[in-house]
Amino acid sequence: PLSNREKPPVRESYDEADREESSLDTLVPANPNQPYDMKELILKVVDEADFFEIGADFAKNIICGFGRLDGQSVGIVGNQPQTLAGVLDIDSSRKAARFVRFCDAFGIPLVTFVDVPGFMPGTKQEYGALIKHGAKLLFAYAEATVPKLTVITRKAYGGAYDVMSSKHLRGDVNYAWPTAEIAVMGAKGAVEIIFRKEAGDPEALAAREAEYKERFANPFVAAGLGYIDDVIMPHGTRRRLIKALGTLKNKVQENPWKKHDNIPL
Repeated sequence: PLSNREKPPVRESYDEADREESSLDTLVPANPNQPYDMKELILKVVDEADFFEIGADFAKNIICGFGRLDGQSVGIVGNQPQTLAGVLDIDSSRKAARFVRFCDAFGIPLVTFVDVPGFMPGTKQEYGALIKHGAKLLFAYAEATVPKLTVITRKAYGGAYDVMSSKHLRGDVNYAWPTAEIAVMGAKGAVEIIFRKEAGDPEALAAREAEYKERFANPFVAAGLGYIDDVIMPHGTRRRLIKALGTLKNKVQENPWKKHDNIPL
C-alpha cells in the first residue's frame, strides 16, 4: 500500500484456496536432528509458489518475505533449519523484528512458520547483547495489531517459542503439525538437568528421556493448555491458513494509548 491508511492490495488468485499438498506430510524428517528446507513449505503454501524473499543473504537462519494467500498479501517469517538449525541469534532477531514492524506499519497480515530450538548460546552472542536484540523481535510481535497466524512444524523450545508469534504475544490463530514439540528444551538436555542425581545410571536416564518425549514431544499438551488452537495435518496447511485469514479479515485491535513506545534499542 502507498500509506498506512490503505489496505494491502488484493488480486485475483489462480491457485485453488482448498489445494492440499500431500508432500508436506513427509517434509519433516523422522530424525529430529536432520534439517529440511523451510522455503519448500512456504513455496507450497503460497499462491502459485510465488514468494518474494527479503534479505536472503543476511541471517539465513530466518526467512522473511512476501507472498499471497488466496490473493491476499501476507508477510511471512520462518525459521530455516538448514542454517544453524534455525536458532535465533542477534542478526536473525534484528532482521525479523524489522520485517514484522514493516508489515504491521502497513497493515499486512503476518504468517509465521516455527521450528526453533532456542536462542544461540555462547559468550560472543551474550557480549553482543543477544537479550536486547531478541527483545526487539518479541516487542515487534507483541505490538503488532495485524492478523497473526502461526504454524509450528517441529521444535518450539523455551524463550524462542514465546518470541515467534506465540499465543503469549497475542497470536490470533496458532496451529501445530503432529510433529511439533513445544517444551522448555529438548528431552535429552532437560532430563540431564532435572534428573542429574541419576547421571550415573544410563538406563534410568534413558527411561526418563523416553517419558519426557512421550509427554512433550507432541503438541497435545500445549493444545490442552490453550496455547495451540488446533493440531492440523501438514497437507491442509494452505487451506487452514486461508480460512483463518478470512476469519480475521476485519480484525480491529488497538494498543493502549501512550506518547510512544519504549522500544528496546
